[in-house]
Amino acid sequence: MLKYLELRQFTLFPKADLHFAPGLNVIVGENGTGKSHLLKVAYTALANSAEQANEPTVTEPTKTLLQKTLADKLVKVFRPESLGRLTSRRQGTQRSRVTLAFENTSLNISFSFSTRSQSEVQVVHLPKTWQEKAPVFMPTRELLSQYHWLLPLYESRHVDIEEHHIDLCKLLGAPAIKGAREKAVAELVAPLEDAMGGKVVLDKNGRFYLRIPGQGNLEMPLVAEGLRKLAMLARLITTGSLLDKGYLFWDEPEANLNPKLIKLVAQAAVALSQQGIQVFIATHSYFLLKEIDLLTRQQAVTQRYFALVRGEGLVERIEVADHLCDLEHLVSLDEELAQYDREMELANA
Repeated sequence: MLKYLELRQFTLFPKADLHFAPGLNVIVGENGTGKSHLLKVAYTALANSAEQANEPTVTEPTKTLLQKTLADKLVKVFRPESLGRLTSRRQGTQRSRVTLAFENTSLNISFSFSTRSQSEVQVVHLPKTWQEKAPVFMPTRELLSQYHWLLPLYESRHVDIEEHHIDLCKLLGAPAIKGAREKAVAELVAPLEDAMGGKVVLDKNGRFYLRIPGQGNLEMPLVAEGLRKLAMLARLITTGSLLDKGYLFWDEPEANLNPKLIKLVAQAAVALSQQGIQVFIATHSYFLLKEIDLLTRQQAVTQRYFALVRGEGLVERIEVADHLCDLEHLVSLDEELAQYDREMELANA
């Protein structure tokens, strides 16, 4: 479990200290407040660690190894022109620092880099071991319809694609798990498959389909995009990437979904957190926030909300609350109330 993320002079965050809940964490803010940056920087550190754990020639963490691999992963996930571009934009040379603390303290890591850094970070605190299970990053757009060409293209050409998309493709292509955990998988994916009207299948040619009972396989590009996003989630549960322990970073899950499906997303996020997955969601949808709030009031879930408040081009402060009603700064709610007021003015005119 990720307990703590500390940022200094990183992108839009001059200073950020976030203490996470072990279950569900929701980051709220209007566009341009750095919600995705928080997800990406935590994901990058975890994903790089998991990648090194699976390298047969790598044994234990070293500063020499991490200063190169971490820098490389940051650039591939964020896609800046250089590593130093991830520092906060101020006059003069700045230095960014990123610190992650875990329940398993042997995973704790801290690193820094400056405005002038190109391809290396400075490891301030070296972890003693690697993260064994790869985290999952769900972007705003679905990837199942692109899976058959996206991964081969990335591996054979120099293309400017954020690498968390590629990481997700690799997880989507993993085989479905079998054995004792199949029952748990079936229970989690059942509401998703009901909404989709079928099961997600991957054929031998590397193409995903929605298998609809009595109708056969429907090509994934012909499935509504909102349902394709649910299909990705179902596939990741089926392969075990989102089962038992692990991490899910989900960027604006409400994008391209109708309210009925957004309710299902909220249910899935809560269910996954109850299964031991630490969930991080970035959103500006009040509907999704309210659905999560209603669900967590009824079920045993530890949750935390973080509202990003923007100042002059940077995040001025971060409000933290364990309950949605305790957040003072909620732009999505403010806009809904303003819309209601405008409607009342027209009705009374």
